[in-house]
Amino acid sequence: MRYLLLLALLSPVVTTESVAHDPDDPAIWVNPANPAQSLIISTDKVAQVGGLYVFGLDGKIRQRIEGLDRPNNVDVIDNIAVTTERNKNRLRAFRISPTAPHLTDISDLEGLKVFDAPMGIALYRRPKDRALFAIVSRKSGPSGSYLFQYRLTLQAGKLKATKVREFGNFSGGPGNEIEAVAVDSQLGYVYYADESCCIRKYHADPDHPDAPRELAKFGGTGWKQQREGIAIYTQPNGKGFLVCTDQIPNGSQYRLFKREGEPGRPHDHSKLVKVIETSTDSTDGLEISSANLGPKFPKGIMIAMNSRPKNFVLFDWRNLP
Repeated sequence: MRYLLLLALLSPVVTTESVAHDPDDPAIWVNPANPAQSLIISTDKVAQVGGLYVFGLDGKIRQRIEGLDRPNNVDVIDNIAVTTERNKNRLRAFRISPTAPHLTDISDLEGLKVFDAPMGIALYRRPKDRALFAIVSRKSGPSGSYLFQYRLTLQAGKLKATKVREFGNFSGGPGNEIEAVAVDSQLGYVYYADESCCIRKYHADPDHPDAPRELAKFGGTGWKQQREGIAIYTQPNGKGFLVCTDQIPNGSQYRLFKREGEPGRPHDHSKLVKVIETSTDSTDGLEISSANLGPKFPKGIMIAMNSRPKNFVLFDWRNLP
């Protein structure tokens, strides 16, 4: 099959200050009262002295949470941020405020225990009852139950997790793993990167009658390096893009697939719409928002981890060719 691709070099409009050790994954909190004052929350993935950083859209550090033991990935939903604390085999949860301090720990440390070496995380708000879930991936695991899904609840002001299902096919192989996970809460789907193989898709609702079935497997050819960060650019009427990173040193690429699939085939994401070239180094984590975030990002933002400089780069979605 031939694909019509638009290939062009994309430059960031903002570069954040550097983290102390090892950046990995960004998430964005959209300030509902003043979108231009939205915040970026990222991990500094190192043992014992790792942490979370809070940046403004100008790239300046607003807050640093220290003392986390290898925080891997982070995700945000509503006013809550949750990160995986890999060396403690648990999640950590924080309430987000528009005023400093922006992050306040609301973790029930025992109640957020998961499995060994949690890595990726995506949060899902179920529309029908507003139930909150975390879908978590790990360093290694068996095909069919590589990912665990947890229901998150607040009890006495602290967040705790209760496991509700195991799922997720995995291709296996040396050096292969699943880290990047993204949820489309509006349409009810979860996507994850089987790094050496493909992108996989399931229902996000653990109670869906078809929840165990893999809905799609795509993005299997044309990659130069591993499939890493995954994010979703939403548009009205279920349209938009699923974006996945090709983790190339000094020149990471971002591959765009149709969020809505093909006409009459909503799980057919096989058509590669576009490849975006950058000079970003070995991108791991990726985040996207289609919200109007003020004059710099009126059509949304794409945030990518930039490995060697230990920071994150912010792209104006209008500049995506």
